[in-house]
Amino acid sequence: MKSLSGEVFDLLVIGGGITGCGVARDAAMRGLRVALVEREDFASGTSGRSSRLVHGGIRYLENAQFHLVHESIRERQTLLRIAPHLVKPLAFTWPVYRGARVGKAKLGAGLFLYDLMAAGRSRRHFGLDAPGTLEREPALRAEGLKGGAVYYDAATDDTRLTLANALAAREHGAVVVNHARVTSLLRDGQSGARAIVAGETTTVEARARIVVNATGIWENNFSSDERAQRLRGSKGVHIAVARERIGNRDALTLISPVDGRVMFCLPAGAHAIIGTTDTWTTESPESVRADEADVDYLLRSANDYFPRAGLTRQDVVSAWAGIRPLASGAAARPGRISREHTIVTDDSGVINVTGGKLTTYRSMAAGIVDVAERVLGRKPRRAPTDSVPLPGAEREPAVAKLQQGDATLSVALAPGLPYTAADLVYAVREEMATTLSDLLIRRTHLAFETRDHARSASARAAEIVAPLLGWSEDVKSARLRAYVHDVERMFTITPRRADLAGR
Repeated sequence: MKSLSGEVFDLLVIGGGITGCGVARDAAMRGLRVALVEREDFASGTSGRSSRLVHGGIRYLENAQFHLVHESIRERQTLLRIAPHLVKPLAFTWPVYRGARVGKAKLGAGLFLYDLMAAGRSRRHFGLDAPGTLEREPALRAEGLKGGAVYYDAATDDTRLTLANALAAREHGAVVVNHARVTSLLRDGQSGARAIVAGETTTVEARARIVVNATGIWENNFSSDERAQRLRGSKGVHIAVARERIGNRDALTLISPVDGRVMFCLPAGAHAIIGTTDTWTTESPESVRADEADVDYLLRSANDYFPRAGLTRQDVVSAWAGIRPLASGAAARPGRISREHTIVTDDSGVINVTGGKLTTYRSMAAGIVDVAERVLGRKPRRAPTDSVPLPGAEREPAVAKLQQGDATLSVALAPGLPYTAADLVYAVREEMATTLSDLLIRRTHLAFETRDHARSASARAAEIVAPLLGWSEDVKSARLRAYVHDVERMFTITPRRADLAGR
């Protein structure tokens, strides 16, 4: 917080999601003096509630969004190269059933085009007959199965990918602050802007020549642009169930029998993630969560493909929602609206960005910083963000070293899951974690992978990190209460209106 005052930054980035952190990294690597301010924690919004995929977007071919698919494939390959510890290849099986909206011929043509656009940068798809499809995914429904195909994309840890960009920005000289809120933004004559930034214990004034608003669905807070005021959000819901209940071996791309949308069933350790929905919402990004209708939709869709699973509401380990910021324009189904991004400088000089995908964040960031450099009167320079590795590869050996040095740090925080006390110690020392939600929701995924959302592990976690963070008994109790509030806000499934009325 102290580093935010006392100088004029070239660039102040508001918002620590994947876009804001990518912008901060790119700008810092170009030699700009950068400050990044995030109101909660990195990836605490939409960037930490994604499908955890880095993918070329094969479903966008249906809407002829060829530029987006080409860009996504290029960025997927770039991330596989610069962050192999975070982005890993993933095989997808796409089964085709009799009468499907996407038949074998259409799927084959789409995947052929997908391969052409990859230009040899990824493994080529191959087709399957019905027995071959069942050999790969024996839990699938056999009735009506005509065959399928296998193609390749990639998976990631969305929160850690975001965090890696924040840490990389800091490594290149940016001032990076989480848990601090920009409470006001004022023009400072012709020289830039003044931002009042409030942390937990102090408030400072930060000055910058250029401001980038990368707050996504929170964009209306700082933008005077009419387009931003019309920003609409699409809610995407995922659920996690025990993987053994479904029996999927790899990832699957499915067509929902409910509404014909493309959805996924994804491996996530001991769990399978099923998602996602795509519906307009007026909910606040702070309080958005899954409701019973969302969960029913995902369970019905999954059970159609995996009838032996017979998934019910009781099988849901966790459910969560995020809001995609979309500039809606005409009223339409959100799935029909392009996931490409827009960059608009409003009347106050704030550069606003909305839309886009996790996969394309790096190229989005480059375009945003190009705009900023032009405003600064400079010719845009290219930052080597596509060749310099992202940090984080050192984390696993460092955690192992902590465990070797202190056996008490190697004890698992929850049975059957890989997270230990050493993960928490490392996150506090090296990864800017300051709250239990930082630790149990984002630095680890313990909250996503336990039915109580790590409530039972939170007290022990607090004991482990309290000495590192200087928490008194009163502060520790307050942090535990705040954690319960956060998991209730994020993971509680909202009942149907009829259920609410009956209470």
